Amino acid sequence: MRKIKLTIAYDGTDYFGWAKQKNRPTIQGVLENTIAELTGKYVELFGSSRTDAGVHALGQVAHFEIDCPVPTENLARAVNNKLPQSISIISAEQVKPDFDAIKNTKSKMYRYWIYTGVNRPVLQAHYCWYYPYKLDSAVMAQAAQYLIGEHDFKSFASAADKRSSSIRTILRCDVQSAPEISYAYHRAANVNERSSLPWICIDVEADGFLYNMVRNIVGTLVEVGRGRYKPEKVEKILKACNRSSAGPIAPPHGLCLMWIRY
Repeated sequence: MRKIKLTIAYDGTDYFGWAKQKNRPTIQGVLENTIAELTGKYVELFGSSRTDAGVHALGQVAHFEIDCPVPTENLARAVNNKLPQSISIISAEQVKPDFDAIKNTKSKMYRYWIYTGVNRPVLQAHYCWYYPYKLDSAVMAQAAQYLIGEHDFKSFASAADKRSSSIRTILRCDVQSAPEISYAYHRAANVNERSSLPWICIDVEADGFLYNMVRNIVGTLVEVGRGRYKPEKVEKILKACNRSSAGPIAPPHGLCLMWIRY
């Protein structure tokens, strides 16, 4: 038996998240079925992140064990030939028997895109939150600093999250406008306002995440950006340990799992 580590990218638009579900298309389900079709062996994939329906990934990591004649160095290409265009194995490598894609994770980083321009960004509509209101990204960045460090993030977890501990450590939480992307998009759309920067990017790196944690953080920071919350309210939300104290959840399609470190 070989233990294989996969790095996977996918467009989550048409899937009900990572984890397989009965009679619903999921990333895990499609991958397991495709590997079985190729090798004649049923495998179970263990993914580091259970991304929600509609969430994307450029660096999801999973492992599985298999005994088949396909060489490891050919596995990614062989499986990709059978996968839909929305899923791609970036790499496949044999790892030591004690590797665990879930337990060995040191940190992971999610990126969230918000578009605040007037007109809907039709070519990016599945990969950002279209939010046509002015947001103060500098104030949002100020509020984000209260989230850095080890805290109880129960206020930012879905009520469906039943894990025994809601303590997590956020290593960084960066909010910034994206002038290069904004200007390039405006040029393509024949918009001449170079000073207008409608794209906002939020990066959150942590040692682990609760269910819907990033999306709830983004929704709260947007409330700050609109002036509905003061930046210091984020500290009070953390201490409340109550989901109702935080802002609304952001839509899933603006979120992308960028990478996982081991």
